Amino acid sequence: MTDQAVGGEHLPPETADGPATAAPGQRAAGFRQDGGTARPLVPAAVTAPSATGFAGRRRELKALHADIARAGLDTLSGRKGARSRVLLIAGRPGSGRTALAEELLRELADHHPDGVLRAALTGPGGEPADLGRAARDLLAVLGVEAPPGAAEDELTELLRGALAGRRALLFLDDARGAEQVEPLLPDAPDCLVVVVSQGPLTGIPDVRPCALGGLDSVACVEILSRYAGPIRITVDPRTADSVAEECGGQPAALVLAGAWLAARPKSSVADLLQALHAVPLPPDLPTGARPLFRAFRLAYEALPAPAARILRLITLAPAGLVDAHIASALAGCSVAAAATTLGDFAALGLLRPVATEDDGAPVASTPDPALRPQYRLPGCLDPLARELLREHERPADVQLARARMLERTVRLLQSCRAMGEPADSPARQKAAGLPRSLRFSSRGAAAHWLRSRRGALLDAARIAVADGELDTLDRRLMAALTRTLLAHQGPEAAAPDLYALHGLVLQVAERRGLPREKAAALLNLADLDGQAGRTAQALTRYRGALEAARSVQDPVATGRALESLGGTYTELGDWQRAADWYGRALELRLARDEGGDAARLHGRIGGAHTYAGRWGEALKAWRAAVGTYRRIGDVAGQARAAGEVARVQEYAGRPEDALRTCLEALDIARKAGDGRLEAALQLRIADTLERLGDPAAARLHRAVGERLLEDHSK
Repeated sequence: MTDQAVGGEHLPPETADGPATAAPGQRAAGFRQDGGTARPLVPAAVTAPSATGFAGRRRELKALHADIARAGLDTLSGRKGARSRVLLIAGRPGSGRTALAEELLRELADHHPDGVLRAALTGPGGEPADLGRAARDLLAVLGVEAPPGAAEDELTELLRGALAGRRALLFLDDARGAEQVEPLLPDAPDCLVVVVSQGPLTGIPDVRPCALGGLDSVACVEILSRYAGPIRITVDPRTADSVAEECGGQPAALVLAGAWLAARPKSSVADLLQALHAVPLPPDLPTGARPLFRAFRLAYEALPAPAARILRLITLAPAGLVDAHIASALAGCSVAAAATTLGDFAALGLLRPVATEDDGAPVASTPDPALRPQYRLPGCLDPLARELLREHERPADVQLARARMLERTVRLLQSCRAMGEPADSPARQKAAGLPRSLRFSSRGAAAHWLRSRRGALLDAARIAVADGELDTLDRRLMAALTRTLLAHQGPEAAAPDLYALHGLVLQVAERRGLPREKAAALLNLADLDGQAGRTAQALTRYRGALEAARSVQDPVATGRALESLGGTYTELGDWQRAADWYGRALELRLARDEGGDAARLHGRIGGAHTYAGRWGEALKAWRAAVGTYRRIGDVAGQARAAGEVARVQEYAGRPEDALRTCLEALDIARKAGDGRLEAALQLRIADTLERLGDPAAARLHRAVGERLLEDHSK
C-alpha cells in the first residue's frame, strides 16, 4: 500500500489568502451522535493533502539523479545492460518514500516518452499483491491483450516483452522483497524501474538504494506551517522543533499533527506537543513506530464516536478503496453523512483522495450521485486502524457491516447494468425507481463507475468467498458483476475478469455442494480455456461439468458439456472422438425432442466424418440433418445441409450426384429467400460443371452467383 497521503512530503495547496489556516469563528468541528446528517469535523479552510507541494528530501532527490547518471556494472564492463536500471527508495512506512518516488517520477517524466506505469505490490491488509494481476493491469495500460486465465509466468513474460524497446518509467510501490520485483523487471535498458520497499532487494544486481531517515527541522516546520498556518509556528519556533522531534521527522506523523492543530484554531503548538506526550504507548511498541502511533491515536481519539467507527470500518473496504456508498453501507449511516465524514478524514490526513482516470484529479462534487469521490487509507495507517477494528468491533458486527456493503454493491451493479440496456427495457424502468443515490445519469456515467471500481468489485467477491460466511450474498454479487461486465464491455473485453469470477463461483459451489452451479462454472471456465488454447485443461473441465450435471440430471448443462467435448476434439483434429461425443449429445436432444439442436448435431457429426474422409458415414449424417430440418420447417437449414451433402458427394468422386443434389439445394434456398446461400450454391454448381467439362454452363452459373453476391454486399 502507498503511504503517499500522510507518509510523504506532499502538502496541501495554499489558499488565495495564504496557507490553509483555520481562523476563529469558522464552522466548528462536530458530528451528530445519533448518526444523522453529519456536521464537519474540521473548519472549512482545512484542505486535504495534495501533490501540489513538496518539502525537504532535496539531498535524496539529488542523490537519486546522480545514481541514474552513474555508470552501471554492465557499462563499466564495456557492454550495455540487458535489463532496466533499478532505483530503490527504502524506508519504514510513513517516512515519505512514496512521495519521494512520485516527485522523482515527475522530474523524470519528460525523459521517458512512453510514460509512467504504476503497480502496488502490497494489498490493503499488508498481504503481497497478486503479481499476475499486477502484470495484467500494466499490460492493459500498454494496450496489450493477455489471454484470460493466463498463468503468472506467462503474464510477466508478456509484460517484459511489451516493454522491450520502450522508454518508460516503471514504479513498483511497497515491494515486499526481490521475489516480487524480479519477475516484473523489463528486458529494456532504456526503461527505469523505481522501487519503494522497507528493506533491501537482495538478489537483484546493481540496485541503487536510497535509505530514508527523518526530515530535517526546516522541512518539518514547513509541513506544520502548511496545515496550521505560519503564525502559530512562528511565535513558538522552539516548541515547533520539539513537535518535529516528537514526530521523529516522519512526514506521516507531521501531517496528522499539523491537521490536528489546523482543526483547532484556538490551540497552540504547545498544546499539540502536550497532547502528543499524553498519548499512552504500548509497552512492546518499537521505538521507530512510536511517532506515527502517537500522531494517529491523537487524531483518532479526537473523533466523535460515529466518525471513529467509520474510520475503523473502512479497513473492510475492498482493494482499500472507499467512497460514500461503501462507508455508508459499512457504518449504517446516510450517504450524505458518510460523504461529509470522508472529506473531513481527507482534510485530517487520515485518507488520501484517489485521482479519477479521466482527468487525473478527484472530483469533490459531481451531478451524478452514484459517482462519489474515492479515497484510500494510507498503507502506514492501515495496520493501526485494523488494530482498532479488532479492539472495538465484535465479529458479528463486522460480519453485518460486510453484508450491508455487499448488498449495497449488488444494488449499484444492478443499476449500472440497467444503464447498458435500451431506454425502454424493463431493467431501465426498474432502475428508475431506485433511490436517487443509487441511480446513474447516463450509460457513460455507469461505465465510468464500473471502470473506476473494477478492481474493488473483483476484490469484494474474492474477500466474500474467502470469508465463507456470506456465500448467498457473494453469489448474487458475482452474478450481478458478470452481467454488468457483459453489458458494458462485451464478452471479449470482459473475458479476463469473467475467468476470475467463474473461478470464484466454482469455489463456492464446491464448498456448498451445489452441482448445478459447479457445472455452469466449469463450462464457462472450459470455454475460456479453449479460446486461450489450453485444450487439455478445457477437456478436463468439460468432463467435470458433465459429471456434475449428470449427478443432478441437468439436461441443459449435460447437453452443453457433451457438445463442447465434441467441439474440443474437433479442434484437436480427433474426428472419431468428436463424432462420438456429438453422437451422445444427439441422443439427448432426440430424447428431449429438440429438433433444431438435433439437426445441428447431425451436421456436426457429418462434418467430423467429412474431415476424417469417411464419406459414407458423412453422407448418412448430412442426409439425416436434411430430413430433420425439413421436419421442423427450417427451409434455410435444409438448403445448407443439402449443399453439404453435395460437397461430400463431390469429395467422394461422384460429381454427377453432387450436381443433382446441389441443384435441389438451390431450389430449396430460393424458397427460403436466402440470397447469400443461393449465391454460394450457384458458385459451387459452377465449380462442379467445370469438373464435368461444361465450361459454358459453368460461366452462366458463376455469373449469376457473383451478381447475387454483389447485390447482397451493398
